[in-house]
Amino acid sequence: MDWTAIKVITSSEAVEAVSYILTDEGAQGVQIDDAADFANLQPGRYGEHGEIIDPAEIPHRQNGAALTGYFPQNVFVPELIPTIRQRVAKLSEFGLNPGANEVTAAEVDNQKWATVWQKYYHPLRVTDQLTIVPQWEDYTPADQQEKLIFLDPGMAFGTGTHPTTRLMLTALEKVVTGGEYVIDVGTGSGVLSIAAKQLGAGKVDAYDIDDVAVRSAKQNLALNPVAKDVHVGINSLLDGITGANADIIVANILAEIIVPLVPQAYANLKPGGKFLVSGIIDDKAALIKETLTAQGFVIDDEQTMKDWHGMIAHKPVEVK
Repeated sequence: MDWTAIKVITSSEAVEAVSYILTDEGAQGVQIDDAADFANLQPGRYGEHGEIIDPAEIPHRQNGAALTGYFPQNVFVPELIPTIRQRVAKLSEFGLNPGANEVTAAEVDNQKWATVWQKYYHPLRVTDQLTIVPQWEDYTPADQQEKLIFLDPGMAFGTGTHPTTRLMLTALEKVVTGGEYVIDVGTGSGVLSIAAKQLGAGKVDAYDIDDVAVRSAKQNLALNPVAKDVHVGINSLLDGITGANADIIVANILAEIIVPLVPQAYANLKPGGKFLVSGIIDDKAALIKETLTAQGFVIDDEQTMKDWHGMIAHKPVEVK
């Protein structure tokens, strides 16, 4: 089967939003070439950030990002190009830089589509304990503390390398101590659910509004036996879910979508429960902090990477 590729040149901060746009328009997979993924890499087998590759040996962009969505031949791509260009341009209304917003199309054969990921995607230790490993790699942990998350990057819902995902993985590493009930809102690739299980979480429920994302998450969960009992379902945020009494709720989604999630998270956390959020660009950080505190959350920690913010908040224990 042949495919048609639509390539979008954009900014690093808009990567996740453009990935969503391409998938929402029918892309069956998205290749991401983001200069930001290489910004902190140092040469050496086990460098400061756990790299096992020399970044100089890997062709990559020097600035911004290029996202390529792959569409089946039965999709009339010329009609999609102006729609995608318009949707990317509108990202500026949400505080995201659309970058060059160059949108082009080209044909690509199935063999290339099946192997193109392998050129850009390699094992990467993203936190003290967690390493993201593509499913085809035969990788041996560097030490006993290292925990592996196997992913198939053939679907574009977060490979663990984007700053927002890395902020969330770091936050999970800080708060998971073992046995917690975790809810993953907007699960995408399922990477945060897998990480939670690797860190010792007990029950994990994962939700996404996109059925393609849900299928992608299930495929990745199947690659990680530790996550075999994670429940994945289609749901819009936490609509219709009440009194879950979760220990931890995680959400790596855009700030505008976090805002309506805040009261839902508060209602579904037990007293003392943690709410971890990311996907927050610089100029939206104040909005999220105000929304969290207005709801009654206490912000315990805020970390930044590039232009992105991640926050850890908790629901206070009521004084009786």
